[in-house]
Amino acid sequence: MTEFDPEKFEDKYVHYFNELQRAYKNAFNYMNDRYDSQVIHAIDQQVLNESEPFYEGDGEFRVELPDDPVDRVQGVLVDDEKLEELLNAYVERIESELTRVFGLQSSN
Repeated sequence: MTEFDPEKFEDKYVHYFNELQRAYKNAFNYMNDRYDSQVIHAIDQQVLNESEPFYEGDGEFRVELPDDPVDRVQGVLVDDEKLEELLNAYVERIESELTRVFGLQSSN
């Protein structure tokens, strides 16, 4: 496991690209196993591809989504409320996977 340095996370794609990739992949696999795979693929490709993870401190990560994430999802039949619910669950999963991949403990 890579030693986590919050200062290096500011340049995360240089220092932690593999760990970020692993966390997002783990979250994708988790969500894909439990929910409609077409919707999960659409969220992954049309929203999360432009998301940005940030380290908040105390073992907490936050994933910032692009503007209008629900409106970005095209080509799948799902109502906006369900889509927003899945998107929120997916983001929470990514945040928890980031904490796990970096071997941190959340203070919550």
